[in-house]
Amino acid sequence: MNTTMNHGEALRLVSVRKVYGDADNAVTALGGISLSLSGGTFTAVMGPSGSGKSTLLQVAAGLDRPTSGTVHVDGTEMSGGSEKALTEFRRSRIGFVFQQFNLLPTLTVLQNVTLPLKLAGRRIDRARAVAILNEVGLGERLDHRPAELSGGQQQRVAIARALVTSPKVIFADEPTGALDTRSARDVLGLLQRAVHVHGQTLVMVTHDPVAAAHADSVLFLADGHIVGHLAQPTPEAVAERLTHLGDQVASRRAMQTQEV
Repeated sequence: MNTTMNHGEALRLVSVRKVYGDADNAVTALGGISLSLSGGTFTAVMGPSGSGKSTLLQVAAGLDRPTSGTVHVDGTEMSGGSEKALTEFRRSRIGFVFQQFNLLPTLTVLQNVTLPLKLAGRRIDRARAVAILNEVGLGERLDHRPAELSGGQQQRVAIARALVTSPKVIFADEPTGALDTRSARDVLGLLQRAVHVHGQTLVMVTHDPVAAAHADSVLFLADGHIVGHLAQPTPEAVAERLTHLGDQVASRRAMQTQEV
């Protein structure tokens, strides 16, 4: 893995393509995406179904390898190296928050949060883990297990788990998708705090204009390409952009079908 990033960049993708299948049945999920995100920023990624949102997150987070192009996180290119080296890199530089929480049901709240440190072979700083859990409002639930918590509380545990290793970038995949409105608002507030108070860099895939409006900016994808950008988003502006984007994609696909 090579160190090749400008100072201040947390994430950079250069001409990233992802193609699934063989030559006869190839499907291009990402069509040569390039982007650069500065440290301490909150970016939402949106687009219609099949636009490449989830693939972009998986490739950028090192969960899947690009067919071509390079991905750089915190000054290091992730595209090369062994699977073992990539796993170790993810554990030290990248945090994850998923829609379904992905907590281990047999572990306590505190044990779930410190698990990434244990897996990475790092010293378990119990005091730091407790401090983070206090910050997300779960300081009195350290010995509870996930089944004893609400969905919103479980997602708070997941956020604390993502923060405990002090990652350079946190990737969140529909983090509010399984939550009620109030819990979603609380979780989004915690993600904003991670960015603006702790200086984390956050990339969030979402379909919800209200969730996207908590970000500093929104990237819009369609058919594997970045087709728009919106700074200082509001729910109304995001929804309007998505509506027009959906119409454009439908029109373009209809034309492609006619050509075939």
